[in-house]
Amino acid sequence: MKPLPFLACLLLTAVIPLAANAATPTAQQQRMAECSAKNKGMKGEAYKEAQRACLSSHPAAAAATTPQQRMTKCNADAGARHLTGDARKSFMSSCLKTH
Repeated sequence: MKPLPFLACLLLTAVIPLAANAATPTAQQQRMAECSAKNKGMKGEAYKEAQRACLSSHPAAAAATTPQQRMTKCNADAGARHLTGDARKSFMSSCLKTH
């Protein structure tokens, strides 16, 4: 076995997944970016305190829900309202966007 092609393949299999994950920010990273943009221009302790307040004001439950959990909740709400057809489609669309 030639070591150079083997090492190149090994390196590519390690680097490609890392590059794919780097492009998608996590929910926490998105909240940090939103709060940072909101508090732009502040410095020192004022910035730290504003960041702390902003990050703690984001509801943790909303960030922790998966698409499947949102679909289940919206589907149950639509069933409780006895919606069918276009009314149900419209309700589900708006419900999934807000959750």
